[in-house]
Amino acid sequence: MQDTTPLLRPTDFPAISRSALTLLQVNLGYLCNLSCTHCHVNAGPKRTELMDKDTLALVLEFVDQHQIQCVDMTGGAPEMNPHFRALVKALYERDVAMIDRCNLTILNEPVYEDMAEFLARHRVNVVASLPCYSEKNVEQQRGKGIFNSSINALKKLNALGYGRDPALKLDLVYNPNGAFLPPSQQMLERDYKQQLKDNFAIDFNQLLTITNMPISRFGAQLLAKDGFDQYMRLLKENFSEANLASLMCKSLISVDWQGFVYDCDFNQMLAMPMHNPAMIASSEQRLHLRDLLAADTEGWPIAIGEHCYGCTAGQGSSCGGALG
Repeated sequence: MQDTTPLLRPTDFPAISRSALTLLQVNLGYLCNLSCTHCHVNAGPKRTELMDKDTLALVLEFVDQHQIQCVDMTGGAPEMNPHFRALVKALYERDVAMIDRCNLTILNEPVYEDMAEFLARHRVNVVASLPCYSEKNVEQQRGKGIFNSSINALKKLNALGYGRDPALKLDLVYNPNGAFLPPSQQMLERDYKQQLKDNFAIDFNQLLTITNMPISRFGAQLLAKDGFDQYMRLLKENFSEANLASLMCKSLISVDWQGFVYDCDFNQMLAMPMHNPAMIASSEQRLHLRDLLAADTEGWPIAIGEHCYGCTAGQGSSCGGALG
C-alpha cells in the first residue's frame, strides 16, 4: 500500500467549493478480473469489498430525492457486483442516464458473455479503458493477452451499435504508461480513431485522457522508484488555474462500497471524507449517503490535498477526460 503521508500534508492548492450536484459516482466494489498498474483503487481478483443490496437501495433513494441526472458506476469491475443488473434496471426505469466504467475484458468472461447485450438493451453509456492502441503498451499496463481481449470486446460493442448508434455511446480512456502527463486529448483521439479503424474496423465516440494520480498502486510504484517527488513537481509546474472551474469534484459525489461519501474517488482512496459544514449528525466521522438524503451540498468546501494538482495539470483531468 502507498504511504499517503506526502499527500496528506498541508497543501497550497487553492480552496474550492461545491456547485450544484448533477452526478453520483458509485463504486460498486474493488473486485476485478484485472490488476492494472495505473489502477488508483488497487482493484483485483482477490478483493472482496462489494456494495450490498441495502446500500444500493439507499443509492436509489438518494437518486430519487435529489433528482440525480446521471449515475456513474465504477469499481473494480462494476459488472462483477452481484446486484449490478438490478441497479441498472432500476435506473433505466427511472430514465436516469448511466455510465459503466468497463475494463472491456470482463465482457469476454464466461459468466458475463451476455453483459454487452444487457448494457445495450438498457442504454448504458460505456466508458472503456484502453490505455493505448498499441498491444505492447497495453500489456505493460494490464497484462498479457489483455489487448486482444479488449479489441474483441470493442468489436462486440460495435456490433450492438455502440460507437455508431447515437443512443449507444462508447468512449475510450487513455492513461499514460508512466510518470508523465497525457498528450493533447484532441490529437491523441485522432490517432486512436485512425489506428483502431484502419487496423480493426472499430468505431468509438470520444477519447478521454486521464492523468495518472500519485495514489494507490501507481503512487506506490513512484515511491519504490524514488520518483514520487519528481512527479509531484511535474504536476505543480503544469498547474493551470483555468482548470479550477471545471473540476469534477464540484458537481459530483463519490460513494464508496459501504455508502460513505467523498468529493471524488481519489479522495475516497485517500480516506479524505467530505467536509461537514452543516454539522449533520452522523454515527461516524465520515459522512454516509444516508446523512445527505435531505442535505443541499452546494457551497460546501471540498477536501483538498497535494494530489489535486493531478486534476489541474496541463489540459486538466477528470473522469470525463481533459478539462481544457
